[in-house]
Amino acid sequence: MLTLAVTATLTALASGTAGVVQPPAAPAGSPAAVVGAPAARAGAAAAAAPVVIAHRGASGYAPENTLAAVDAAHRLGVDWVENDVQRTKDGELVIVHDDSLARTTNVEQVFPGRAPWKIKDFTAAEISRLDAGSWFGSAYAGARVPTLKQYLQRVDRNKQKLLMEVKNPALYPGIEKDILKVLRAQGWLDAAHVRSRLVVQSFDAASIRSVHRQHTGLVTGFLGTPKVADLPKYAAFTDQINPQHTTLSTAYVTAVHKLKGAHGQRLRVNTWTVDDAANARKVKGFGVDGVITNRPDVVRAAMRG
Repeated sequence: MLTLAVTATLTALASGTAGVVQPPAAPAGSPAAVVGAPAARAGAAAAAAPVVIAHRGASGYAPENTLAAVDAAHRLGVDWVENDVQRTKDGELVIVHDDSLARTTNVEQVFPGRAPWKIKDFTAAEISRLDAGSWFGSAYAGARVPTLKQYLQRVDRNKQKLLMEVKNPALYPGIEKDILKVLRAQGWLDAAHVRSRLVVQSFDAASIRSVHRQHTGLVTGFLGTPKVADLPKYAAFTDQINPQHTTLSTAYVTAVHKLKGAHGQRLRVNTWTVDDAANARKVKGFGVDGVITNRPDVVRAAMRG
């Protein structure tokens, strides 16, 4: 794990984007919504517009998975943000989507001889030196890769909610236990967070089973589109089936909704990644519960229309 000095460096560098172009402001009176809590969604939810979830933060307006993207979603009035958690060589949990640092940082310039620049091959101190914002735009130069701890603190500060993806768990044996340890240390396993502010999801069914087994109270989601005949197997350990929007139909969403998940409530469907008005209206028509998007303002406006 990191020394106190490295942790301080990460904290100091993870944010700071004054003067950037801001995304559109949220309309007054934007309703708060709960995407995760199994006890919070009853009959009234069916008539409501699907919950909007900012994919990797509001990543259409700020560099993905940075604190700037969390803040961009907050300025839009978006309660829910989604992120991706992976693990460094020395055991720190960091927020990055790809298993390589190459696409979203300047790692090739800082460490030119270390291709293919996999996260698991770098220490947290090394990753803290990287610029995770310039690729998106010069206004974000100097943005850093946040640790999970920093990310949780920012989401909490903004009074937002988190849909957390366990990314590439096969690369990081035991990462589920590590995630739960950080969540607990940051106060995210208290009743209020577990009830309505946190969902843990993954494409890896074994990883989600592990999370459910280690903390049965947590709301969990499976990323993908299992066969309808297999849905009852997933319902034993998860509360959500979260498919890509191109795989969906009204019939599939209805089949998911007929089942109760691990906490005895109706299985939910959050679909991804929808960035345009036409597809937003389409998936709303399918009856989904939530929509994951890089452009939450666009999707929200379309589904309210």
